[in-house]
Amino acid sequence: MTGHTIGMWMYQNSGGDQIQRKMVEQLKERDIHTVTGLDLRDAIAKNGQIICHDRVMEDLDLFFSYNAGEQTLYQVYLYSMLSHTIPTVNSYSAFEISEDKFKTAHLLNRHGINTADYELCHKEDLMVLKKTMHDWGGKMIYKPTDGWGGMGLLKIENESALDMLSSFLKKTDIREFYVERFIKYDNTDFRIDIVNGEFVSCYGRKAPDNDWKTNVTSGGSVIMREANDAVVDIAKKAAAVTGLDIAGVDLIYDEEKEEYVVLEVNGIPAFATPEQEKMGLNFNDKKIALIVDLIETKVKGL
Repeated sequence: MTGHTIGMWMYQNSGGDQIQRKMVEQLKERDIHTVTGLDLRDAIAKNGQIICHDRVMEDLDLFFSYNAGEQTLYQVYLYSMLSHTIPTVNSYSAFEISEDKFKTAHLLNRHGINTADYELCHKEDLMVLKKTMHDWGGKMIYKPTDGWGGMGLLKIENESALDMLSSFLKKTDIREFYVERFIKYDNTDFRIDIVNGEFVSCYGRKAPDNDWKTNVTSGGSVIMREANDAVVDIAKKAAAVTGLDIAGVDLIYDEEKEEYVVLEVNGIPAFATPEQEKMGLNFNDKKIALIVDLIETKVKGL
């Protein structure tokens, strides 16, 4: 077979199957063949090869992994090894940073990008956390460093709640406490999509009534939102700092400090669902085209 061959593992729900089909067709036009469905959960590794569905992964020119909801530790483990032998999108090193809230926030801060004030300490250091909560006005958010979609987030508003959470964590193998200052904002956020350093789209999420979490999986709803130069510039910088070729950067406006802050940088930002496209989110074709350009550049060395 002439040309190049890449592997792909793409989510199939919420319109993902249609996104994959369009991507495969556009890659074929550029003489790039795509092997789909390469879920590393089904792979084995032996004698210097990772084999998935009878395909030697190391023989591929690139692996494109784009599925957040079905990740397992086994898949990520093989993904990390595979990245040492062939290009991956995103690169594993960038993916690993974006999956960890502390590492993301710490790296962004080191490069002058505003995030929520945060603190990481050993789970036994409860007195440190109590002082931090006092310094932050009595409110903070506990976040699992490796959670996504708003899972595991807890607002801590008094020492009793902190004591209860600490007692729970001591019974787990979690090593650390990661907390952020609770930010006063209007309960909406910005999601800025970036591909290969280019702005793709902007929309927002709104928290449900009597809640503060905007994540759709936590009850938030998608809203139309116009980008401005400030949020686009911050998002581009955040994607570059984390090393992500494809990034979804979540920002909110801190009403007390009067500045935008980055909450998360996502390495697998979803495309618009068919329902969201009907409400006006029409960025999928642009995002597909930019990803296809990115893949072609990597496999052909353009």
